[in-house]
Amino acid sequence: MISKSTIDKVFEISRVEEVIGDFVQLKKSGSNYKGLSPFTDERTPSFMVSPVKQIWKDFSSGKGGNVVAFVMEHEHYTYPEAIRYLARKYNIEIEETEQSEESKEKTNERESMYLVSEFAQDYFQDILKNTEPGKAIGGTYFIERGFTEKTIETFKLGYCLDQWDGFTKAAILKGYKLEFLEKTGLTIVKEKQGGEQKRMFDRFKGRVMFPIHSLSGRVLGFGGRILTSDKRAAKYLNSPESDIYHKSKVLYGIYQAKQTIAKEDNCYLVEGYTDVIQFHQTGVENVVSSSGTALTSEQIRLISRLTKNITVLFDGDQAGIRASIRGIDLILEQGMNVKICTFPEGEDPDSFAKSHSESELKEFLEENATDFIQFKASLLAKDSQNDPIKKAETIRDIINSIFKIPDRIQQEVYIQECARIMDISEAVLYSTLAQMGRKEVADADRDYRKQRQQETMNVVKTPQDGVGRKINLLDELEKNIIAILLFYGSLEEKFSDTVLQENEEGEVIEQDVHMDLKVYEKVFLELQADEIEFTNTAFHEIYTSLIEIYNREGDIQVDKFQQLLTQEQSKLVVDILMNEEKYSLSNWESKDILVKTKEMSVGLLVFQTIAMLRLKLLNNLVDQVHTEIGANNNATAQQLEDIKNYWELRKMLSYKFGLVTNTTFYS
Repeated sequence: MISKSTIDKVFEISRVEEVIGDFVQLKKSGSNYKGLSPFTDERTPSFMVSPVKQIWKDFSSGKGGNVVAFVMEHEHYTYPEAIRYLARKYNIEIEETEQSEESKEKTNERESMYLVSEFAQDYFQDILKNTEPGKAIGGTYFIERGFTEKTIETFKLGYCLDQWDGFTKAAILKGYKLEFLEKTGLTIVKEKQGGEQKRMFDRFKGRVMFPIHSLSGRVLGFGGRILTSDKRAAKYLNSPESDIYHKSKVLYGIYQAKQTIAKEDNCYLVEGYTDVIQFHQTGVENVVSSSGTALTSEQIRLISRLTKNITVLFDGDQAGIRASIRGIDLILEQGMNVKICTFPEGEDPDSFAKSHSESELKEFLEENATDFIQFKASLLAKDSQNDPIKKAETIRDIINSIFKIPDRIQQEVYIQECARIMDISEAVLYSTLAQMGRKEVADADRDYRKQRQQETMNVVKTPQDGVGRKINLLDELEKNIIAILLFYGSLEEKFSDTVLQENEEGEVIEQDVHMDLKVYEKVFLELQADEIEFTNTAFHEIYTSLIEIYNREGDIQVDKFQQLLTQEQSKLVVDILMNEEKYSLSNWESKDILVKTKEMSVGLLVFQTIAMLRLKLLNNLVDQVHTEIGANNNATAQQLEDIKNYWELRKMLSYKFGLVTNTTFYS
């Protein structure tokens, strides 16, 4: 187990904006940072990071928390994994206490698969560097490709011995379970016929190895290239799909490229592993590969977290360009800016980068990168010369690409360019574009009506389904008290109150009393006076912790307070903290819920919030008595007296705190 001192050090040194900046392109927004959500598909930033509070909030998905919570959420790490990741990032030495056998057994399956993959990467690297077969076979291949030792280390390249089960035996000898070797796809297991004994084979036998990393650097899977001329075997072989490796969601080289992509605000997209590595070695590091698979929306969104600009690099093979170009419309749909760069006939990104210097490569890319729509129009125009039917098909194809662009200004610019290249009027192109728009709207409307009809058929109108459900006012009021304590708890305010006292004549009169108290003291005293208990368990626990810390230290440090909370509690606190600008809780006013405005003092906010809580609780008591009366079909004198007292108290509170007496309460 990781020691508490290490965990404390991780929280102390880690900066949430730095850690999240490795995964999301952040832009300054006042005292905060904003970016696109890494958890949902969006084009307008709704992801906020607060360096001051050391927390983050994703308003599109509702997720939020501290720096550790982000790493856990984004990388699907356990808590210890996240701490280890941050410790590695900030070069913090990890102190560990002895781990019990029971604790070891609780290591989850995904973590076991990650550990096996990590071991495999180290094993293949060791074979490449420190064995004669590794140096002679794998090493020779990489030397022929021109890869330096630094490059081999950067991409953790390796070699798997040409043995049936050399890796598998080594892994089992080190204590790794066959179950996870099989689940990661590193080992193929077959049952022997007529017996229970299993036969084990190394999937990547005799191949040079390319580890595939996540955005954070975890080993997800492998690509292996065969070095023999065996036509029965695939040239490249990838790890199979698993709980940790989904090839449609992964880009090769993204871990090594992420910082440069964000810095250069552009990502080069190539086809193969060696294309990525050769570019990186030459000096162009903002490059990734889809590893020979068709580009997916998940891969594009991975890039979009870092930049909105993609340059797709094609080999000089014209037939290959025409086959690949149709898949790029998907990038346009994601609102990305796309450029195309083709290499001379017979060249590919790997060979071109290998034979050119960094400055020559960068100059070539800059001069030859063409806007995708212009490139597509020019390419297809050549194919349709002197053929009216082909030309019409080409125009429709181009308009279809333009239609997928969400930005209307970009659409108009491309329409004008297409009209020029294809020698056709802009009016016709606009008309075609409008027809596509009307069809899409009609299709969407039809789908929406169908969906609503289905929902209506499936809905069971019960309170549990949320039909007609109103806001839970009690929860919101308790949440508001937590917010007051978080934002203003240590402030000292002059509070006014009215008490009953006897004058010299013995008459009971109302007397105004003024006291200087800290906000947390006033809240505590008011709730204690009426013996008010929070009904929401999570809010009750947060409230208790806050009061304890205020009583002990007199103030709250949000980042340290977060460390004391459970995951559920932390999420609630982050929701409150990151909605500070929305603290007026706009929908409250329409429900007669009072909130702080710029003109309202903190003292008044405290009084009125607690008053609303009291009124709500009184209303609940009235409802409870009415329910009892309804159950018995009769009201006792005591019940009627209780109702009368409750309503008198409610009227007095409403008058005292300036609330309308006919306030409606919601349950």
